[in-house]
Amino acid sequence: MSLGKKGLLAVIALMTSFSSASAHRLDEYLQATTIDLAQDLITLHLRLTPGVEVAERVLKQIDQNGNGILTPQEQHAYALQVAKGLSFSLNGKTLPLRLAISTFPAIAELKAGTGVISLQFNVQTFLKRGSYHLAYLNHGSGPDTVWLVNCLVPHDPSLHILGQKRSVDQASYALDFLID
Repeated sequence: MSLGKKGLLAVIALMTSFSSASAHRLDEYLQATTIDLAQDLITLHLRLTPGVEVAERVLKQIDQNGNGILTPQEQHAYALQVAKGLSFSLNGKTLPLRLAISTFPAIAELKAGTGVISLQFNVQTFLKRGSYHLAYLNHGSGPDTVWLVNCLVPHDPSLHILGQKRSVDQASYALDFLID
């Protein structure tokens, strides 16, 4: 291998190590939500990623007895606590969010800023032809929280996204859609 190719490989390796090192969240608690529409079920998938500097605060909220172990009961309680900070309505009617799935990473991953808490909430619906307005609000988890929210492209060809509106911080989201 020529000296030029070796140099190029060294630069690529160095750039790769920088990009992976900078991928860790630092001082924010990212709460990213995707919304998946279907006529009989609306799914909200939250991916919660505490940064290195806020991980201890988040862990204290989850690990209620402070023993350094996140039990299934503590994980479930935290998921329900997150749900209390969410509001969801369809055409002005508030609908309950039901916890369907929750997965928690290892504590070491959370402390490193790479661990993602995954929560899936379902809303049972029986949507018919017509126009719909969905409103979603995430009250978050404190001043270090940042939000992202987006709707996935529907699998059902009769569902049509008409428009999405977000607040500047994306804690508030509105979606207009149509079923034909």
